[in-house]
Amino acid sequence: MGAFGVAVIIVIAAKTIAWLVQKKLRNAGLVDAIWAWTLGLLAAFYAAIGPGDSSLRLALALMGATWGGRLGTHLFIRNWGQPEDFRYAHFRQKWGDKADFNMFWFFQFQNVFTLLLSSMAFVPVAWRADAPPAVCWLLAAVIWLASIVGEGIADTQMERFRADPRNKGKVCRDGLWRYSRHPNYFFECLHWLAYVPLAIGAPWGWISLGAPLLMAWMLTKLSGMPMLEDEMARRKPGYAEYRRTTSALVPLPPKSS
Repeated sequence: MGAFGVAVIIVIAAKTIAWLVQKKLRNAGLVDAIWAWTLGLLAAFYAAIGPGDSSLRLALALMGATWGGRLGTHLFIRNWGQPEDFRYAHFRQKWGDKADFNMFWFFQFQNVFTLLLSSMAFVPVAWRADAPPAVCWLLAAVIWLASIVGEGIADTQMERFRADPRNKGKVCRDGLWRYSRHPNYFFECLHWLAYVPLAIGAPWGWISLGAPLLMAWMLTKLSGMPMLEDEMARRKPGYAEYRRTTSALVPLPPKSS
């Protein structure tokens, strides 16, 4: 069985576990953590079996596993013991008696994007025979570090805001959230860009560009911002003004009220 076949088994097994847990808890939020952990595992898997340069594969394993471990753990802690995320709660209510059946296939459908992301970002690096130039190492390290630190700061600022009862019903404008409505999503896209310098010059290395583009499309057009922003506009009176004055993704100075 080829590497991709094993990757397919890994993602199907991971999402099946997520489905079994949600079936017991009636809370599908755990799938978000398992998604991140699975991608981190795939980075380590491709690094372990790839025939490429050993130093490059070690870097891939550390970069992917660290990112996936941090994000997955953050999402697990944030969602555990909390009401079901409004997205999954909406689907559960909409699907009614077919909720468990539909949720299983919805989880498995997400694997299409998991496999695309991991294949585009990790495979060109793990299969590269030679090490990239020093400038590419440096660029990858700077992008990766900025993405990890930036996303961690954004997550911490939002959790601190939510933990304060005085902020109930208010819009978070603290720190990075003053300059972007979704700074965590911005740094998420930036993370996938970190593998591009390591793939430059490798056979089929250009496909690594697809990973940050796919993630940006998913977050801005598919599953991230569209549903979330509609929900925030409904729940928080000040969100319409926040949306008008604050950049959607890339951190920029806010517009004048």
